[in-house]
Amino acid sequence: MSPIVSAMIIAIVLLNTAAMVWLLLWMRKRRGEPQTAGDTTGHVWDGDLREYNNPLPRWWLWLFLISVAFALAYLLLYPGLGDRRGTLGWTQVKQWEEMQAAQERSARSILARFDGRDPAALAGDPAAVAIGRNLFANNCAACHGSDGRGATGFPNLTDGDWLWGGDPETIVTTVSQGRVGVMAPWIDVLGEKGVDDAAAYVLSLSGRKAPKGDVAAGQAQFNTYCTACHGPDGRGNTAVGAPNLTDGIWLHGGSAAKVRETIAHGRQNAMPAQEARLGDTRIRLLAAYVISLRGPTRVAALDSR
Repeated sequence: MSPIVSAMIIAIVLLNTAAMVWLLLWMRKRRGEPQTAGDTTGHVWDGDLREYNNPLPRWWLWLFLISVAFALAYLLLYPGLGDRRGTLGWTQVKQWEEMQAAQERSARSILARFDGRDPAALAGDPAAVAIGRNLFANNCAACHGSDGRGATGFPNLTDGDWLWGGDPETIVTTVSQGRVGVMAPWIDVLGEKGVDDAAAYVLSLSGRKAPKGDVAAGQAQFNTYCTACHGPDGRGNTAVGAPNLTDGIWLHGGSAAKVRETIAHGRQNAMPAQEARLGDTRIRLLAAYVISLRGPTRVAALDSR
């Protein structure tokens, strides 16, 4: 706030307060004076019913004046006059931080028993999974859906297909540090015909046919440009987040048109890092909940490693 605007606000507040006090005092009359015709408001009902202009009751007047005094004291102690911070130094940000700190202290008393525990073991603990479910709803459901089944461009967390690996510690790393996946665009390298051929071969890896394109030519292009990430058999590479192209699970859609679009124009996905926001224990609880989405059989297999 500029000094000029601040000064204008201070002047308006103080002048209005002074005007209210003056109005209250001006309307005060000495009690006990006899009423005359001039002491009415001029309103007449039913021919002879007049509204008198009596002074405010003394207690009511003092109540108004006390309210004004309270307002002035408040403006002295707290922000309210332009850019003045008030003598107590209170700010809404400071109070929010204090409330957050108090909430965190309360939460730590609950979370302490989960510190450092293996997410696979936590996935078998109903209390841990319940907390993880709440964390997921507040932090992850906007992208992955309330049931964890994802959407176009956002991975399904229930199917066991993991771009970067699905073991418990890798999930913890993914949530805490985030991930960035990039599929380069190939239209300038392959041309329109080459993209059609590559899409035909990629679709053939999962037993499907493309409406156009030469599978054999596409295989040659795949071996030249794609195996470094997706592997010679197209089963992907978790080290770089390259998807398995043989299982029929597609992050951005698996129709012939979508596969062609992905090859031609590339894709880019980002999973934001959560470590600074949530801390290690909450991330482990989140990972435990995500693991629990796979079902009790897979959870038991992980926990028995």
